[in-house]
Amino acid sequence: MQFQRFMRRLPTAESLRDKPFLKPFAPYLHHHFLWQFNRRSVAGGVATGLFFGILVPFAQIFLAAIAAIFLRVNLPVAALCTLVSNPLTFPPIYYLAYRLGDVLTGSEPIPSETAIDAEVEHAMAVQQGEVDGWIPQLAEWLHSVGFPLMTGLAVLAASAAIVGYVGVSALWHLHVRLSWMRRRQRGVRQP
Repeated sequence: MQFQRFMRRLPTAESLRDKPFLKPFAPYLHHHFLWQFNRRSVAGGVATGLFFGILVPFAQIFLAAIAAIFLRVNLPVAALCTLVSNPLTFPPIYYLAYRLGDVLTGSEPIPSETAIDAEVEHAMAVQQGEVDGWIPQLAEWLHSVGFPLMTGLAVLAASAAIVGYVGVSALWHLHVRLSWMRRRQRGVRQP
């Protein structure tokens, strides 16, 4: 009963085709594989959504929807799974990604908070009034933190996608087996 209520709330291909920002993708939105609920389609939608939800900090739903169209997986599930990164989960995901990337790349750790505060105060005192001093600092920060962070995000996104796909496939398979076992038991009980 809850599943039927959920299915009624999902957008249809017709309702999405009428959206002006989706006009370029309108020819692709009518394909049945974007809307069907089977093991492969849902597991692929979960994997796609988790991948783009973790890897990309902006336009996640849009990129996951485009990927769902090309990968022929469930579009609503892919869009929904991008919400894995939200304002509550964003800091822990990015911290974990940085630490993972730091271990994988072997880069130097971020200095302590007091050292950062002292560096910021010194940099502000030296560059006060200097407008273009932030560009080299941004480049330095991206070089020191950006590479481990991006490496960690890529590994974390790929791992989450694989675990999501395998997990949904396994749960779907288990559900089907249990349903068949219940049907068989009901069939044996009836004379």
